[in-house]
This record gives sequence, C-alpha cells and structure tokens, in this order.
Amino acid sequence: QVQLVESGGGLVQPGGSLRLSCAASESIFSILVMGWYRQAPGKQRELVASITKGGTTNYADSVKGRFTISRDNAKNMVYLQMNTLKPEDTAVYYCNFIAGMNYWGKGTLVTVSS
Repeated sequence: QVQLVESGGGLVQPGGSLRLSCAASESIFSILVMGWYRQAPGKQRELVASITKGGTTNYADSVKGRFTISRDNAKNMVYLQMNTLKPEDTAVYYCNFIAGMNYWGKGTLVTVSS
C-alpha cells in the first residue's frame, strides 16, 4: 500500500521559516493534485495549499504571501516553504495526493513558539 511520508516539521520561533517535504513510498500514476492540510488542536483539518499537475496553485487566505507550494512530478514529491511563521501556524501538517483516490500522510508537527 502506498504511503506518504512528511518531513521537515519542528520547533521554530515566530518569524522563522521551515520547509516541509512529502514523498510517496512508491510511484503513483498520474497524481492530479498535491496538497498540504493542517490541523491545530481543537480545530478541524483545513486546506493550506494545493497544486495541480499543471502547476496551478491555491492557498488559504491565512498563508498567502508567506507559504509557497511546489511539486516535483518526476519524484512524486511536494514541498511547502513556510516563511514568516506565526504562532497560529502551529499544527500537524498533512500531505495529500489525489490520484484516483486520496492518499494521506501521517503528519508532521510544526510548532511556532518563542
């Protein structure tokens, strides 16, 4: 069974940066959309950013101008560059691939705190 594995989370001070990566354990044919979601304690999971196979991106209003999503189709990987991080960005971040079915990672924790 294909697994998605996130990496790059951790503790960072407000104003800092982190880069998340997500890789599939094996090749997935025709990934239409790659995305990042997050879930903060006591809140519902929300979309952070997504990118289509053709490169069209979509961002939550709360991260526009601070986060950048990118993908490497050849490697089946997606990245999330997070700049100017705020305490309210603290959450578990999950990657998601849509390719005929939904694939989810187990998440990586991002904590923004001084």
